[in-house]
Formats: sequence, C-alpha cells, structure tokens
Amino acid sequence: MTTLTPTQKKHRLVAAASIGIACAVLAIKYAAYLMTGSVALFSDALESIVNVLTGVAALIAIRVSTSPPDRRHPFGHHKAEYFAAVLEGALIIVAALLIFHEAYGALLEPRALTEPAAGLLVNGLATALNAGWAWVLISRGRVWKSPALEGDGRHLLSDVITSVGVLAGLVLATVTGWSILDPLLACLVAVNILRIGYNLTTSSMSQLMDEAASPAIQERIREAIKANADGALQAHDVRTRTAGPATFIEFHLVVPGSMTVEAAHGICDRLEDAIEAEIEGAQVVIHVEPEYKAKHKGAVEV
Repeated sequence: MTTLTPTQKKHRLVAAASIGIACAVLAIKYAAYLMTGSVALFSDALESIVNVLTGVAALIAIRVSTSPPDRRHPFGHHKAEYFAAVLEGALIIVAALLIFHEAYGALLEPRALTEPAAGLLVNGLATALNAGWAWVLISRGRVWKSPALEGDGRHLLSDVITSVGVLAGLVLATVTGWSILDPLLACLVAVNILRIGYNLTTSSMSQLMDEAASPAIQERIREAIKANADGALQAHDVRTRTAGPATFIEFHLVVPGSMTVEAAHGICDRLEDAIEAEIEGAQVVIHVEPEYKAKHKGAVEV
C-alpha cells in the first residue's frame, strides 16, 4: 500500500476539489447564457467543459506521479504530470477553436441580448470563483513543483481572462446597442487563450524532453559542491534534468589517485547530503574519477 506524505495528500485533495469547482462554474456560466442568449457567454460556458476534463486529467496524473518507484519505473512516475499539462494545453486550444466557431455564426447573424444585467452578475460570480481558485492552483503548483496543478491553474486563468473580456464586451454592447461587439470580443479573447494554450503545451513538452534545471538552481548546485567537496580536486560534467518535484543531478568528482575508496565515498556522501538539503527533491548520482581525468573547461574547482 502506498504511503503518501502530507504534501502529497494535500496535492490530491486540491486536484479533486478543482473538479467540483469546475462543475459549479460550468453550471453558473451556462445559466448566464440561458438568461442572455449571448454567444460570448455560451462560448465562455463551453470553455468550462474543458476545465472539468482537465481537472480530471490533472487528478489522474497526480495520483500516478505520486506512486512510488517500481521495477519497471525505477526513477518514479514524476513525468505523468507533464502529460496532463500537455493535454490541458491542447484542450485550451480546442476551446479557443470552438469559440471561434460560435463567434463566426453570431457574426453572420447578430442577435439582441436578453436580460444582460442579470447575466453579467451571474457570470461575474463564476469569474470571481475561477479567479480565486486559479490563484490557489498556481501558487500551490509552484510550491509543490506540480506542473499538473500549475497547468490547471493557468488554464483557469485563461478562463478568467476570457470571462473578463466577455463581461466588458457585453457591457459595451448593452450600452451602445451594437450586438456585433459580442462575437467580435469572443474572437479576440479566443486569440489570447490560443496563446496561453500554446505556451503551456510547449513548456510541458520541454520538460518531457528532459530540460535542464533553471540557471539559478544550477548555480546553487555548483555552490554546494564548492562548499562541501573538501578533499576532492574538482567536479565536472554537471548535468541536471527536472521531472515534476524531482531534480536529477549527476556529475563526475575528481579525487587524488591515491585516495582510498572509503575516503572518496565519504566525500560523495557529504556532497549528496548537502545538495539534497539545498535542492528539495534532489536525487544525486556521483561518478568518482582519478586526477588524470580532470578537465579544465567548465569544471567546478574545490
């Protein structure tokens, strides 16, 4: 039976709560559409269906990613979250295309809005709920290094941007009587969420391709090596890759050829403890080499 850490339990709880909130927002937005007949509000509600699907995908990915390593996956299942983030990005793009489709029909046949004030209030409630939950997801996703949660939060943020644009357009359309503003604004918002979906997808794909840790984290690793490698000569070929909350680090440690295996092992233990204390979720592998293997370019001198 898998034993979850307190953080992992909170992780799953937040992901499950996202599904319930997405369903509530969908119901509120659809009610706003029924009240007004606005194609922009219909498109806004349409995007909320994607929110429900991505919430389910994020929860499944998080459950898989928190599973412990096994014989077939000795490095763990951390990358499962990136697949969910890629899916979320793709669904954001699909939602934008569906909005374009609905807006095109309304451009051909502009329609007058019914009960716009009430519809604006109802949709505003859903927007406020989405905005608050998007902030929770993005902030927790960053703290817990969860691409699935952060991706879900960014998706919700795109929904908030959509809703704010729709509300502004409906206010303007109501005041001026220009019904065509409703579908035109829906098209502009769709362009924006296309951009968000593209950025989310490409970012997640980079992580699936074993993108290196950020320059700031790499510098912290090098500083930890310098401060804790007494007895060694240098470290070189420092390589990193990230997978969700895990940062995999490996490098070659050059020691005097006369040093005993026990002494070299002691330095490695000290380095591993220091780096893992400095970088949360670090998993360190060190290859020990004799002094003639030293390199002069890009090495960390100790």
